[in-house]
Amino acid sequence: MTTSTTLHTIALFGGTGKTGRHVLAQALEEGHSVRALARRPESIETTHERLAVVAGDVLDAGAVRETVRGADVVVSVFGQVKGSPPTLQTDGTQNIVDAMRAEGIQRIISLSGGGLAAPEHDQPKTPDKIITWLLQRISPQVLADAESHLAVLRASGLDFTVVRGPRLTDAPATGSYRVGWVGVNASTQIARADLASFILTQLDDSTFVGELPLVSR
Repeated sequence: MTTSTTLHTIALFGGTGKTGRHVLAQALEEGHSVRALARRPESIETTHERLAVVAGDVLDAGAVRETVRGADVVVSVFGQVKGSPPTLQTDGTQNIVDAMRAEGIQRIISLSGGGLAAPEHDQPKTPDKIITWLLQRISPQVLADAESHLAVLRASGLDFTVVRGPRLTDAPATGSYRVGWVGVNASTQIARADLASFILTQLDDSTFVGELPLVSR
């Protein structure tokens, strides 16, 4: 496991989620400062001198701008939950992109699922194709939103990386993971803690700028 070598001020979106909590804790542990947006600030139980919590929603452009202000990199790990608007990730990402442009920030790492395709690298096997087929039928809205959020990032002119994860588990961190593509050097699951660790390595790593690496156990 590697960590970012430069200390950053991170604008974090989705820090109250299951994966976002790991990103927040690990970022603070590594010495970064974090500006986290939360609809319910009390849901962030962590208190730290390097943590600032902004009350608001990712669909509120003003709250997003306030979260981004003073940061030098953005980590976006929010996504749809039960009852979310069908274009939550797309519209929220557009707000983040607009705020980054206004504040002069270039780097963003965004989280998505393995159902989002990277056809130039992926080599899906039969099990992968079955999973994608199921996603298209069970959660077409979520997959469409993920694809649209990627289109927003591609049109933004920003240095983006979309980190894809397969099935996420709450297993303890192993400190070890693989970075590949669907069907290429990849498994079907990863611990959220390990996924968070990889996300933070991308703060300084330009290897996957404009790419969609799949991180798995």
